[in-house]
Amino acid sequence: MSRAGRSPSYCVVGGGISGLAAAYRLRTAAGDDATITLFDPADRLGGVLRTERVGGRPMDLGAEAFVLRRPEMPALLAELGLAGRRLDTTGARPLIYSQRELHPLPAGTVVGIPSSAASVEGLVDEATLARIGDEPSRPLAWRPGADPAVADLVGDRFGEQVVARSVDPLLSGVYAGSAATIGLRAAAPSVAAALDRGAASLTDAVRRGVPPVTGAPVFGALDGGYQTLIDELVERSRVRWVRAAVERLEPGWELRDDAGARWHADAVVVAVPAPRLVRLLDGVAPRSAAAASRIESASSVVVALAVPGDTPFPECSGVLVASGEPLRAKAITLSSRKWGTGGDVQFLRLSFGRFGDRVAQTATDDELLAWALSDLDDVFGLTVDPVDARVRRWIDAMPQYGPGHADVVAEVRAGLPPTLAVAGSFLDGIGVPACVGAAGRAIEALHAEMAR
Repeated sequence: MSRAGRSPSYCVVGGGISGLAAAYRLRTAAGDDATITLFDPADRLGGVLRTERVGGRPMDLGAEAFVLRRPEMPALLAELGLAGRRLDTTGARPLIYSQRELHPLPAGTVVGIPSSAASVEGLVDEATLARIGDEPSRPLAWRPGADPAVADLVGDRFGEQVVARSVDPLLSGVYAGSAATIGLRAAAPSVAAALDRGAASLTDAVRRGVPPVTGAPVFGALDGGYQTLIDELVERSRVRWVRAAVERLEPGWELRDDAGARWHADAVVVAVPAPRLVRLLDGVAPRSAAAASRIESASSVVVALAVPGDTPFPECSGVLVASGEPLRAKAITLSSRKWGTGGDVQFLRLSFGRFGDRVAQTATDDELLAWALSDLDDVFGLTVDPVDARVRRWIDAMPQYGPGHADVVAEVRAGLPPTLAVAGSFLDGIGVPACVGAAGRAIEALHAEMAR
């Protein structure tokens, strides 16, 4: 990746996992002589990968875990020599809080969409169970390639209780959204594919789409938190970090930061949330900017707590909260139960904020901590006295993968001029593995263009 015998220069806008993974892949492809400048105004790199000390130990206050069935993270950790730092879950499963009671997480579902009435027995009423059981006998009008909101399809076929009590809790945990804001192809691609292939009912499609039970852990994390990965990517990529935000991008490529400095590059990777991407691309890639403007975002807050080690939490990995419950939190993660980290202190996280609300922007730290303790009392019947606490806000950090999202992303990429690429959680998946994959895809595209 060189031009006219001189060392190439690259700019990466955004220092989250997408930007750092892109910088690392750039260094691998471009070699030691390339100049890679990374722009991020934050006090530390990593974006929503944020490891802080809570109760004297490192704890992730942004993204916490990654899905192991996707290959990107295991492959990257092996490549970086970090495979030995991987943590697997203990096998403890989450519960659902619905109708002011705790219920087992339904089995035989895809993101809470049941494959049978038995999957959600005890979670929904008898009329809903009968409706699920009868669903295969009702005609299903499905157009191959369709991408309805999950709530529209599931509500029509199974009823609103399934949406609120089974599907919403899972989608709220992943996207800070709901079944009404997320399209079926993003939430449950295996179900959409089964319907495309001719599944006669939603029940049949879910049954075909349920992943096989292998007994292997579903999620992984890192010993020492995600900071372990961030540090390694920064060291390997050897970026020059400019602690500033890019305010303007002009053909050429010329970038102007918020201090008024101008920078030049042969190629640029923009790895920022969709709302910021729109502003940067408006003058250089209007088609891409227009498409990205259709991607809405939610904000969330994490309250991390360290509590006495003998606090008698149940043997579960946490609690997902159904829609309409009188709780403030949308999810509770019992981190010590989930990862098997015992001792004198237990760790847990409560997540607040859903699409359409402004909790992350308006609630004070004291309010959030009070809500967290109140919710723990309501859910577990426990009065918790924290040893330590941290609050971390994530504004517009949760893109909503609405109906037709894949078409929007294709439009974003199609409108980019040569030597300009994008990466980020709004593209191919909100999780860390998808962000790593999208960053690799961006660098492959640049590599092909620069080699011409």
